[in-house]
Amino acid sequence: MYPIDALVRDLGEVPSTTDPAIIKRKSRDHFVISPLLRSALSGNLADIVVSPRTKTEVSLSVAAAVRHRIPITPRGGGTANYGQSVPLHGGVLHDMIDYNRVISIGDGVIRAEAGANMAIMDAQARKAGWELRLHPSTIATSTIAGFIAGGSGGLGSAMYGMLRDRGNISALEVMSAEEQPRLIEMTGDDLELVHHAYGANAIITEVAMPLAPAWSWRECIVAFADFASALRFGERLVRETGIVKKVSSVHEWPIPKLMRELRDVVPEGRSMVICLIAQPCFASFQSMVHEFSGDIVADNGTGENPFGAPLFEFVYGHGLRQLQKTNSAYTGLQGMFRGAELFGSIERVRSAVSRDEPMRLEIFWSEGEIVAMGSPLISYRDAAQMAEMVALIQASGGVVANSHATGVHEVGIKRITTRDVDFKREMDPFGLLNPGKLNLDGVKTSTLQTAGWKFRARA
Repeated sequence: MYPIDALVRDLGEVPSTTDPAIIKRKSRDHFVISPLLRSALSGNLADIVVSPRTKTEVSLSVAAAVRHRIPITPRGGGTANYGQSVPLHGGVLHDMIDYNRVISIGDGVIRAEAGANMAIMDAQARKAGWELRLHPSTIATSTIAGFIAGGSGGLGSAMYGMLRDRGNISALEVMSAEEQPRLIEMTGDDLELVHHAYGANAIITEVAMPLAPAWSWRECIVAFADFASALRFGERLVRETGIVKKVSSVHEWPIPKLMRELRDVVPEGRSMVICLIAQPCFASFQSMVHEFSGDIVADNGTGENPFGAPLFEFVYGHGLRQLQKTNSAYTGLQGMFRGAELFGSIERVRSAVSRDEPMRLEIFWSEGEIVAMGSPLISYRDAAQMAEMVALIQASGGVVANSHATGVHEVGIKRITTRDVDFKREMDPFGLLNPGKLNLDGVKTSTLQTAGWKFRARA
């Protein structure tokens, strides 16, 4: 279909492979946690994997693909949950993990090449007394450009908000998809054009991120007699801005029992809140736990817990993977509850589902207010069941991002404006970057009628 042999000749010394096993592995991410995406994306494969090691090789490989009008799908660590880096139209899988230097650390900012591993970035920053503000639960394998292009927040959002919140990305260098690729440095609100666009409107080449002071972290599980108490505590913990924390993750019983590594930790019938607390704030955290009648049932330093993985691998999307060890049919939705009706909306959802559908919620900041993101745990039967849950959450006052779709517009986390349309046309005039993902026409194909998350418009 595409002139791959001619492309390989043009690539010269840039590493590439058409090995079927490598192509199959690199053409996948973690979309398999979605039962709807397992069937929708399982057959999509690239024609070739290209692995640039320098910016010059990135430019050369992009220019060669554009010259032959071959689609380009950028890929980092492949940890995305809804097919952000799965090639829908074949072509080049642009594997960036060998383009991975940390360029500089200074003045509270770290700058790195697109494929830099986030755990390595964090470790290098800590040597200088800093750490990453935000990172996904998949930090061990995620790349920094993959996080920017496909993520929305994660560990640290309980303190600093979402990636899209002003100040959480310092700068991006991006490359156009042209026969003579151009480099552009982006800052300020222009960053929103590239963030969460799946590499469909520009190829990220370098990322600069603000840092926070490095802390010693305590990994804690707090048990509560009921879900309402756990939720009130989780929300208040995020609101207590003097307590430095990375995560406040609320799980209704019997979720603790359904996570193999935690089933003997939380007492029968009790809901839990998973927290990461900075050591200097721990005494204040203990006082708060006592005020809310909770019990700290696990307390370990970083790397010291007995659960076989860092505690942050039991929250966000990683938490669902833990649950799928018990039942592969488990899934969920990215509902968002916010504002004055946060508690009321969540309770309306809970009152309408069975206790076999316990709530999982991440509590964090977004645009200066507290939000809760999650849904009841769903044992998947069919798409109609999922559609009913979407309707329930939206009727109860929440909004839903479609984590079971693969297009930017359908997922509904990124706001798409005329500026995005113009930027896409400028940077990708032949429509070769991750085609099928940005879907600027807004046409929806998913059976889930989600409204998407709502954000304030920027001037």
